[in-house]
Amino acid sequence: MDYLSKYPEIKELINKELNDQRSSLKMIASENYCSPAVMQAMSNPFTDKYAEGFKGHRFYAGCENIDQIEELGNKYACELFGCDHANIQPHCGTDANMMAYWAVLNAKVLEPRFNMLKMAYQSSFDAGLAKKVPKTYSDLNKEEWDYLREMCHRQKLLAMDYYSGGHLTHGYRQNISAQLFDCYYYSVGEDGLIDYDALRKQALEIRPLILLAGYSAYPRALDFKKFREIADECGSVLMVDMAHFCGLVAGKVLQGNYDPVPYADIITTTTHKTFRGPRGGMILCKEWLAESVDKGCPLAMGGPLAHVMLAKVVALKEALSEEYKEYAQQIVKNSKALAKWLQTFGIKVCTGGTDNHIVLLDVSPLDLNGKQAEYILRKYGITCNRNAIPNDLNGPWYTSGIRLGTAALTTRGFKEEDMKDIASVISTLLVNSYRITKATADLDDATLKRQVINTVNSLCNKYPLYEGLEV
Repeated sequence: MDYLSKYPEIKELINKELNDQRSSLKMIASENYCSPAVMQAMSNPFTDKYAEGFKGHRFYAGCENIDQIEELGNKYACELFGCDHANIQPHCGTDANMMAYWAVLNAKVLEPRFNMLKMAYQSSFDAGLAKKVPKTYSDLNKEEWDYLREMCHRQKLLAMDYYSGGHLTHGYRQNISAQLFDCYYYSVGEDGLIDYDALRKQALEIRPLILLAGYSAYPRALDFKKFREIADECGSVLMVDMAHFCGLVAGKVLQGNYDPVPYADIITTTTHKTFRGPRGGMILCKEWLAESVDKGCPLAMGGPLAHVMLAKVVALKEALSEEYKEYAQQIVKNSKALAKWLQTFGIKVCTGGTDNHIVLLDVSPLDLNGKQAEYILRKYGITCNRNAIPNDLNGPWYTSGIRLGTAALTTRGFKEEDMKDIASVISTLLVNSYRITKATADLDDATLKRQVINTVNSLCNKYPLYEGLEV
């Protein structure tokens, strides 16, 4: 039954979005196309249920089926990634990061100090000087609770700075993470790469509670063995945000020193991006943090989205297949080919290439800012996003860079040989564009316009999207 027939304006919006995605090249590095099975799994009666808490400790009745969803999802995640514990509840990557931060603060700061207070009370109780021993934080008086809160807010976070490729939730001043922690930042060198010796020296000086590895726009693999060694040396918890490269870990592209799971204490991720699941988040952790992570409610979030968790289970099951490994390998093959051809056509690629799904461009040599480059690419059927680059003089709004990703193209079926055509279109648009305003640009050559439009249309038709899907 067509339940949306009574809402034609809604059907029109859905079909417009579907047609837009079919007729353009999605190259936003944080986007992908989930499978029809994942999409279908999100449309179910689980959307009507509250399930705050976790299995065996729910705040609502009637969650027996949701218990099975979480049990399956956590089982598949542990099998796929080889981790001790998983939690598939977070609504998004930001929620996952907030839950992880608070899990570490609880395990390393609040709980130890609360236990010290309880021991002092127990001694006083045994001596007949206290009436009771506090069981929960609610039993503490205001002065004691203020002390615990103050100890939390004294903690230090060391993460990659925004202009080097770090994420907003990694201590950006306008984000709650910077208001939660005393934040410090490591940067990339002149070559755009992390200097691990410099990072080690900085971490030993700061000695943060959390050393955070992960990125939003860093086109190279991270050496997690080195991060682990640095964290151990300065007594830090090693947290990894693998939201961008989760699919490459799941697909066994990033292995050895480049797989964060054996080295990190706690890992956060989104379940879309390279992972190709529903829009949501997930946490993986060592056993010593499992209890703190599972206290996400009431710690940092409310009711989990059970219908989305069900879709995460489908995506996790898909990622356990051999086909998924081939897909993950192809993502990197495509990004390397794209970076090579862009450089061949004269475009400046940051760090000179890529190890993952991200190709970061510096458009400033073309007398463009990132906003203008984003605009003209989108106008001619290539959807990407502007992005800050190291030492960016244009700030976080206009930027000097463009971030490209190959995960969604790979899902459609694109191969290395197609990257030459895409790179040719991108270079044609960027090299031949003229500024209209500070935010817009265009081509003034009608022949070039026709060539670009025809090439993009041809590529989209070559790899149809969601065949047979209609609303």
